[in-house]
Amino acid sequence: MNIPVRIEHWAGAPAPVDYRWDEDTDILTAQVEGAAGGRTLSVDVEGSDGSWLILDVSDEHIRGVEVAVWPTVQRRADLKPPAEIESVRVKVGRDGGATGFSAVEVDISVAAESDDAERTIHFRLGHGRQVRTVRIARDMLLDIDTRDRLAGVWLLQVPPFPTNQ
Repeated sequence: MNIPVRIEHWAGAPAPVDYRWDEDTDILTAQVEGAAGGRTLSVDVEGSDGSWLILDVSDEHIRGVEVAVWPTVQRRADLKPPAEIESVRVKVGRDGGATGFSAVEVDISVAAESDDAERTIHFRLGHGRQVRTVRIARDMLLDIDTRDRLAGVWLLQVPPFPTNQ
């Protein structure tokens, strides 16, 4: 199953991202600051390797990402997001209608890569396909494929895991 999205152009300043590490579980949470409440939905992305990403969706907008179970992370010294990135709003779902659910589980392959310092982390969802990368917050980017489906998540300026400080 894929995660359909709708792109809305936006000229506002991107909101900051608040990162939190749970030292006991290695869970990383990235929350868009100032995200308001409203109708919420949890989109649980389960990788074939047992990895788990949880997308926190509020009023159809992705407001946070939690890496609950990490996939194997490949390090790439040259990993950088694309140079030209448009700031947008991304809504989850095709038509904006209520799903009637508070949680949705999606089974899809998940791959992760990071730069050597593990400050930039890129999660690829599904098999390789042509994408464009958009900014939904200052340090959170999404890859969207040509059929308007979520294909990846970028987390930028990730703080080091607390034991590595």
